[in-house]
Amino acid sequence: MSAEAESKKMGASNSRTDFVWTEDNEPHAARRKEILTAHPEIKSLMVVDTNFKWVVLGVVFFQFAMIWAMTHFDFTWPVLFLITYVVSGTVNHSLLLAIHELAHNAAFGPLKPKWNRAFGIFVNLPIGVPMSVAFKGYHLEHHKYQGHEIVDTDIPTELEARLFTNTFGKTIWMILQPFFYALRPLLVYPKIASPLEIFNFAVEIAFDVAVVYFLGWKSLFYMIGGSLLGMGLHPVAGHFVSEHYMFTSKDSTDDAETYSYYGPLNKVTFNVGYHNEHHDFPNIPGSLLPKVKEMAPEFYDNLPQHTSWVRVLFDYIVDPSVGPFARTKRKEYLYALDKKNAAAAVAKDE
Repeated sequence: MSAEAESKKMGASNSRTDFVWTEDNEPHAARRKEILTAHPEIKSLMVVDTNFKWVVLGVVFFQFAMIWAMTHFDFTWPVLFLITYVVSGTVNHSLLLAIHELAHNAAFGPLKPKWNRAFGIFVNLPIGVPMSVAFKGYHLEHHKYQGHEIVDTDIPTELEARLFTNTFGKTIWMILQPFFYALRPLLVYPKIASPLEIFNFAVEIAFDVAVVYFLGWKSLFYMIGGSLLGMGLHPVAGHFVSEHYMFTSKDSTDDAETYSYYGPLNKVTFNVGYHNEHHDFPNIPGSLLPKVKEMAPEFYDNLPQHTSWVRVLFDYIVDPSVGPFARTKRKEYLYALDKKNAAAAVAKDE
């Protein structure tokens, strides 16, 4: 594209004016059956990664040490902000994705769900914001009912899509993304907090208070600031956009619902970039998702994919064909799902 054409894209309003609506089922269940028929050996990857919990523990204790260092090395606020963005933003986002893995019982397997939940609450501590228990329920529904206009709270609301329409608006939307992710489920699909969610909240707030009391406000800023900055306009946050936003033309008849990313940041995000593979096989640990692609290349090599999350963020912000409307939605699900049925289905899965 010429420099002139590229410049015309900057600041342009979105060319999409609605979501892509479909009555088809989400694509992953059908593809999973096809892949397993062609490659039954993939079942050998449906195991517990015994190294996962030790890697996560190492990351948590590294973050505990950094929280301590923020007070004892007496960094100035500008230096603290830089360290928070670069280090805590990356590390806390990595822990958020460890909790994503734990939503799929990655640490102790599906036979020990309470152990996975307890570990998730512990991993949640350096993040500073209670979210581990609540995230699991919403995330499993995102998998099972991908694109459902109520149940899948990963999709922006119509209000978001109509408010943040140009380059400036989409930049603000990216910066505020952690708030949208936190508040959207409460507005679109609210649930009654479970006792374990309340416990998660109480433990996290008690930890935050202890950090302020014993270490000071700079340590708390490093924790919570890292989580907010790391989920906003940050390289690792590119996965939020790369996973399910359509990067094909608005007039394309080949819009993909899920994209994979095969770049180096998978190393610090538990391979969340292998997102087609993850949705096809959510019970395979992230460390083994590259092997899924290796075993069944004919199913993945020709799917739309990304190689840079930074490029994803740039394209999302400046390209008028990409924005909050660039998502697939479903008004009618296969089982005419309502909120109560969705919650019951997830409870059965657990």
